[in-house]
Amino acid sequence: MRVRIGCSLKYNFLQPTPLIAMLNVHYSRFGDLEQADYLVTSPSVPIENYRDGFGNWCTRMVAPAGEFAISSDGIFRDSGQPDPMSPEARQHRVEDLPFETLIFLLGSRYCETDLLSDEAWRLFGNIDPGWARVQAICDFVHDTVMFDYMQADATRTASQTLAERRGVCRDFAHLAIAFCRCVNIPSRYCTGYLSDIGEPEPHPPGDFAAWIEVFLDGRWWIFDPRNNKRRTARFLVARGRDAADVPLTQTFGPNTLKGFRVWTMEAGRNERFGEAKGRN
Repeated sequence: MRVRIGCSLKYNFLQPTPLIAMLNVHYSRFGDLEQADYLVTSPSVPIENYRDGFGNWCTRMVAPAGEFAISSDGIFRDSGQPDPMSPEARQHRVEDLPFETLIFLLGSRYCETDLLSDEAWRLFGNIDPGWARVQAICDFVHDTVMFDYMQADATRTASQTLAERRGVCRDFAHLAIAFCRCVNIPSRYCTGYLSDIGEPEPHPPGDFAAWIEVFLDGRWWIFDPRNNKRRTARFLVARGRDAADVPLTQTFGPNTLKGFRVWTMEAGRNERFGEAKGRN
């Protein structure tokens, strides 16, 4: 299956403003690339690229005063198969975990393990460690938190999501991550494109998505507490401890976001790009 993915962001800047964009598909999907999802700016400005501490591809630039747009449009091949699963995957003892996974056991900006530890063990401590425990966490988050674009809040943390029982996909991810870490399962935050290919219509407006990866049985596995099902055509852009590590754009000055579009569709189909509100 060939999938066209891309985005368009339009800003208005009051003055020349440094900006970092994290919008290209992750290098782990490089082998599936058919048409490169290069970042294009309007007006054109010099750009620099680098990898951050988590290996994510970042683009650095200075946006001029006035209207400024960033866009990308690429085509990637996808197997069309749902996210892999392994119900028998076991949970490692902390002392046996690879060193590089240990950072994903710690609390972070949006995932306050210190505040949620007692509740996590109360809810999930008696469930078999491993896949079943992670699935129970995702089931709980999915069933407890109400999804509502109008309730998006860039400062909402995992403990606040549990208390308010509402949010958007980043909030679902943060709460599931925090619970996993509390019960000693390394968990990291992912953002990227998630298609609605094969999903019942009507499809919601295009947007970026957030999900999680957990470390079980020697590898990382995808879980999606927002949708709570295996999905097809999922394209990672960036991963980190939580959303603070992977902002799609980071601006260093006042600005207004004037337009935001995201598309993920089978290549060649004459589908209308969906408008989105720019919230995860």
